Amino acid sequence: NVDIIEAGFPISSQGDFDAVRTIAKTIKHCEVAALARANPQDIDRAWEAIKEARRPCIHTFISTSDIHLKYQIKKTRQEVIKIASQSVTRAKRHTSNVEFSAMDATRSNVEFLIAVIEAALRAGATTINVPDTVGYAIPSEFGELIRTLRHRVRGIDKVTLSVHCHNDLGLAVANSLAAVQNGVRQVECTINGIGERAGNTSMEEVVMALQTRNDLLHLQTRVNPKHIFSTSRLVSKITGMVIQPNKAIVGANAFAHESGIHQDGVLKEKLTYEIMTPQSVGIPKSSLVLGKLSGRHAFKDRLKDLGYELSDQDFELAFTQFKQLADKKRDIYDEDIESIVVEEVLRVPHRFKLIYLNVVAGNVTVPTATIRMEVDGKFVQEAGFGDGPV
Repeated sequence: NVDIIEAGFPISSQGDFDAVRTIAKTIKHCEVAALARANPQDIDRAWEAIKEARRPCIHTFISTSDIHLKYQIKKTRQEVIKIASQSVTRAKRHTSNVEFSAMDATRSNVEFLIAVIEAALRAGATTINVPDTVGYAIPSEFGELIRTLRHRVRGIDKVTLSVHCHNDLGLAVANSLAAVQNGVRQVECTINGIGERAGNTSMEEVVMALQTRNDLLHLQTRVNPKHIFSTSRLVSKITGMVIQPNKAIVGANAFAHESGIHQDGVLKEKLTYEIMTPQSVGIPKSSLVLGKLSGRHAFKDRLKDLGYELSDQDFELAFTQFKQLADKKRDIYDEDIESIVVEEVLRVPHRFKLIYLNVVAGNVTVPTATIRMEVDGKFVQEAGFGDGPV
């Protein structure tokens, strides 16, 4: 259960428009927002797409950094203030719920940023979003910016304060949490952190940070974390974007322990090396990745899972064989362990042994096959023919 879904950018294409409109018609348990640049055409098109939503929101934005003003939109500061006000006013004609973003806020002059935000507030914006558009900020700096805006922008305490962070320096989640600690109550984020360039703030990381460190952050979301893993995998499958194995919360290695010391600790008490349970995000259980770093405790636990209880002598023999194999192979699978136990320790006799197999085929020869095997200590030989070598 998220609070708001920003469904798309309706004016960008007919496909985006249709997708946003379908989502607006279908989703009724949360707000549905549509993105629009600060011009009448974008805003009106956004409204057409979301007007059937139960709780529609128009999210309009304009750049505020000097580098964007000079090279991209080619506007003066006074023109930007005027456009911001006019855009929010136009959006308010359609819906009472309007979000305003000052694009590239973290590279903007603070005094000018304050002036633009105040203009948007006077025009009726109900949410003010502060984007770190190019992932430029660091947490202490971003937290200070949010604190400054909260203290100096008139009327900001009467609206929702939001942030939208990019991950160019790998700090999107850290910056978002720094903003939360300084009074932000809306975090714009994406599942698996997908997004432009290096991605956006990862939803699952923010949700679990708030839950795991509730002692420090004292906030919660309406998201049910038990659906995080399945949702993550669904998004990955639909988008074709593979989740990196070491991705926090949802990566294949997020709850996998390979170090022997860590494995021993987890087997004794999971809290030794896990700050949250895999079940809390919808993963059935932790996994111990057996390899050359694994110790006796982890190996014995895996043998037990596979149904083998060995004597001390047989266990030591199996463990020695396991370590030798682990030096040659990065990951050891259950099939490898079963092979070690059956062939090297228990030495289950082979009932069948192939002596030879001979197949003859050709365009003028009748395909024939001859086989000789040893079955339970007795030699068996058979021959046959057919209509092909297979």
